Amino acid sequence: MTPAREKKAGVIGGGAWGTALAQVCARAGLETTLWAREADVIRGVNLDHENTSFLPGVELDPSIRATGDFADLAASDLVLAVTPAQHLRASLTAFAPHARDGLRVLLCAKGIEQGSLKLMTEVLAETIPQAQAAVLSGPSFARDVAKGLPTAVTLACPDPGCAEDLAELIATPTFRPYFATDVIGAEAGGAVKNVLAIACGIVEGRGLGRSAHAALITRGFAELTRIAVALGGEAETVAGLCGLGDLVLTCSSPQSRNMSVGLAIGRGQTLQEALAGKLSVAEGVESAPAVRQLAAKLGVDMPICEATAAILAGEVGVDDAVRALLSRPLREE
Repeated sequence: MTPAREKKAGVIGGGAWGTALAQVCARAGLETTLWAREADVIRGVNLDHENTSFLPGVELDPSIRATGDFADLAASDLVLAVTPAQHLRASLTAFAPHARDGLRVLLCAKGIEQGSLKLMTEVLAETIPQAQAAVLSGPSFARDVAKGLPTAVTLACPDPGCAEDLAELIATPTFRPYFATDVIGAEAGGAVKNVLAIACGIVEGRGLGRSAHAALITRGFAELTRIAVALGGEAETVAGLCGLGDLVLTCSSPQSRNMSVGLAIGRGQTLQEALAGKLSVAEGVESAPAVRQLAAKLGVDMPICEATAAILAGEVGVDDAVRALLSRPLREE
């Protein structure tokens, strides 16, 4: 049973996904405060109930309050951390002085930190050690969620009671969290699928056909599973919404920021050209080198992610990377 006192939610990150999750919290009956860095986002949410920079055309719940002051989140019973993975440490460090002991922090960024090669739960443990970590991951486009279209996700927390409680807290008639305890599996699935979505976009943009697209998703899922298990996660977890489900979504629609970057590269654009003019972050671009390094560190074979990272780094062209993948020795599936 959800404790009656848990009525306040804070959301860190005023991008499309953070705004959509603020909408979820408000619909679930929580008093919701959205922290954003951009003054125009704060002003637009408070005055016009719209985030025209990151989620234009979606009317937001008028009860959502936006702020640029982390102190305004101090009374939160639940905080959703939704800043991009490579900026999460800085955001959590800034918020840390206002976090009470035992605060539940739901990590919604999908990635692996460059340099440290750490998962988001590890970043949280170093910045707000008194917090209780949970992870939200799964097939969910921000616009779909904000508009109230049916969505199912994984909510993972080591404490099964906490996972179930949080799921009940933020669930709405159209937003359905399935609770789990395998945090590592949920994080690994979310991080690696972004890299694979870029690869799928490249295949699509190069016109290599639906057969190649399907093969890449399938073999990419095998890579995702291998690294999740090597990190201590469970194969069963990534076979669910936070792995396979998220992979299918982000690898199958140009609405995916990561796939759209891959599409542009496959059509001949440079990475810089593919990213030009985009306000929203394509997490896979930043996670690709970290996934590559982590796989090497763990001794995990991830040829598709390796090739994608090499393409993004300008080390190899698309056609050469495809030829190299196809010329790998034949093996048992």
